[in-house]
Amino acid sequence: MGRKDVKLVEIVAEVIEGLMGVMSAWLVLMLIYQLVISLFGFKRNTKNYQDHDPQMRFLVLVPAHNEEAVIANIVKNLNTMDYPRELYDFYILADNCTDRTAEVVRSMGANVMESFKESPDAPTGKPIVLQKALETIADYHQNYDLVMFFDADNLIDRNMFTEVNSQYLSAEGKADIIQCYLGSKNKNGVVALFYYMTYTITNRFFQYAKSRLGLNSVVGGTGFAVSAPYLHERGGWTSMSLTEDFELQIEATCEGRRILWNNTVRIYDEKPTRFRASFRQRIRWAQGHWFVAFKNTGRLFKALFKKQIKFREFFSTFLYMYSLTPYVILVLQLVLGIVMEVFKWIGLITVAPMHASLISWLALNWPSIVLFFYSFIFLFYVGDYLDNHNRVDLRTLFPMLWSLLLNTMVAGWAQVVGLFKHRQQNNWVKTEHSICAAEDMVVNIDLTVDESHMDDQQENAKIISDRQGASA
Repeated sequence: MGRKDVKLVEIVAEVIEGLMGVMSAWLVLMLIYQLVISLFGFKRNTKNYQDHDPQMRFLVLVPAHNEEAVIANIVKNLNTMDYPRELYDFYILADNCTDRTAEVVRSMGANVMESFKESPDAPTGKPIVLQKALETIADYHQNYDLVMFFDADNLIDRNMFTEVNSQYLSAEGKADIIQCYLGSKNKNGVVALFYYMTYTITNRFFQYAKSRLGLNSVVGGTGFAVSAPYLHERGGWTSMSLTEDFELQIEATCEGRRILWNNTVRIYDEKPTRFRASFRQRIRWAQGHWFVAFKNTGRLFKALFKKQIKFREFFSTFLYMYSLTPYVILVLQLVLGIVMEVFKWIGLITVAPMHASLISWLALNWPSIVLFFYSFIFLFYVGDYLDNHNRVDLRTLFPMLWSLLLNTMVAGWAQVVGLFKHRQQNNWVKTEHSICAAEDMVVNIDLTVDESHMDDQQENAKIISDRQGASA
């Protein structure tokens, strides 16, 4: 290799070194922000609103695509809510179903809206069916105060409407969206455990912590209520990306709207149990997240300059919009580090630049690594104790670390794939559901139950039983 070629390689190595230094600084900024926010999550949960008698009228919408294995449970759940029956209506939105979903719902005497594609190439998915439902119930803003959204696989605390009613009334018209605690129906297995850990940490040390600081909550895709007048003012359901919840959150924030968090009542959501299902779900989330972030970055800056939002809300929202970047950066840094080590090994460069070698990458990112373990290990144990009443058991440490290692790699690659596919927003990939319910919520109907999930059902029953006992 000639002297000019060697010089070029050295220049490229120096550029890579500089880029990796910038990327590492961004990682540290993100983790420091999370560290600061997390400090406000250590306080034991206290309601920040007064109790009110039931007044708000709820319209509840539950999109469902081929959900006959689980739909009966949420129907029973919604029929037995601790709230005056005349103050809420719910509809199961059977979206292009080819199974018995609609039949099961009708057999239980519940409202069902069936929706089918007008043509084979017509777009489908959760945003489409929500849009159609609100167009069908055209006067919803006159007959209801709040529109609440759940997924077909969810279970719900029976006092949810009571608590959301009280929180909304206590806000005195200053709340446009209320997001409730996102719990897990299952946590057994390497994949589901990772979801359980990350949701436990996020609920307490991000959502609850931000709410104590007066910052907007993240809309989590299920278990959230939207002011009916605000929804109608928006033109119904207009968020059409693969992450319609995130899109709604960003648009509402840019408009200066308030999104509150309720840490008192929770939704139990089924988590994937297989890497393939998790990978597909995370790609969909990443596609939607990147799309919404790129689409609304300029809008967020305009909202700041026009003083529609305060700087702290802008800063918090901007960092969340680009919260997927650490995964991409870590993947990119690792790949570049390996490339530079190969260059060094074959003699293209004499010494790998400080930021490019694998050893130096670890040395450079040790603050991020320490904060990572703080965020995913320490905070999980604390959050699991405060919110789920589970005492620290160090025997779970190795399974947790193994789950973190495998799922972080899967999640990291999914963010990269999602970044490259972010313009594709019409291909909705459904996550299969099969875990039925806790024992006290099971509906006696002829449905097939996957025996491999019986442990998760028993675990779910224990979680709900423990929460009911704690709140009694």
